[in-house]
Amino acid sequence: MARKPRLTFEGAIHHVTFRGNGRKTIFRCDEERSRFLESLAERAERYRIRLYLYCLMTNHVHLLVETPAGNLSAFMGSLLTSHATYFNLRNRNSGHVTQGRYHSPLVEGDDYLLRLSRYIHLNPVFVGGLKHAPVAERVKALRAYRWSSYRSYVGLAPKTPWMDYEPLLAMMPGRGERARSRRLRDYVETGLAQTDDEMESWTKAKGLGIGSEAFMAELWKRYDECLSGRVKREDVSFRKVAGTIAPERILAAVGKVFGIRPADIRRRRISDRIKPVAAVLLTTKGGLTQREAATQLGLQTGAAVCLQLKRAQTANFDAAKIIKCIEQEFNI
Repeated sequence: MARKPRLTFEGAIHHVTFRGNGRKTIFRCDEERSRFLESLAERAERYRIRLYLYCLMTNHVHLLVETPAGNLSAFMGSLLTSHATYFNLRNRNSGHVTQGRYHSPLVEGDDYLLRLSRYIHLNPVFVGGLKHAPVAERVKALRAYRWSSYRSYVGLAPKTPWMDYEPLLAMMPGRGERARSRRLRDYVETGLAQTDDEMESWTKAKGLGIGSEAFMAELWKRYDECLSGRVKREDVSFRKVAGTIAPERILAAVGKVFGIRPADIRRRRISDRIKPVAAVLLTTKGGLTQREAATQLGLQTGAAVCLQLKRAQTANFDAAKIIKCIEQEFNI
């Protein structure tokens, strides 16, 4: 059976979840969690993702992200491939690390976004023995949990530079960031005494979205348009929208800098410096998946593009400087 198309667009907000294959562990130690966060930060910057919050559990992960360029698939493909490669090498494993496809329902803003953020941040104290522990004990455990963004939201840890805190804090009353952080803390921790059953049912349903009836009706309309190839961009004023660049325009810019025709990029040897630069721009500015970028670069597989992206990071020439020059000169 063919997979259903994943609904995403410029400016969309997604609740992304993925879990270990067969519900097995995907983080065996703190070093693996730290390495995942480093990879998350790197890819959020590379793909221009706005990361609102995260929560790492032993066998699953929650992310709340916005995609100004509508490139969730490229971002998640790179993130999951990176973690699987690292996890398997470190633990001498092989095969899949995560189970099936990641889930990415769209989220309506305002109240639904706020309620979902509370549900995600409370995850660590609604599992295992803590699930039925006294509220005071769970508050203490929640404030001590290192592997979610909660501590940095409520002032218990420094803010993470690669996260975007403003959309959630802006929904809190109060003057100044400190006051809004306290309000957010109170809002989240009241959820320990009174659970949000509706939000829990939405997240477990793995549906198309989380929001009002009107929002869901609009999503189903967009989904039908997606099936027929007519997807429109969401009109939400508080979200940053950064459209993707056509592959042809990217290849033309790369070709001009290196003094070759765009068609020659597909034929050049993969060991040179041109394909790594083009691969970075196609996946970040063009919003292409690695498989889609492979077609543009004359490569056989997405794995070959992954290799080019690694070469761009470790190249003995200044790939980052060339990429920045192309972005500025050609407004990409």
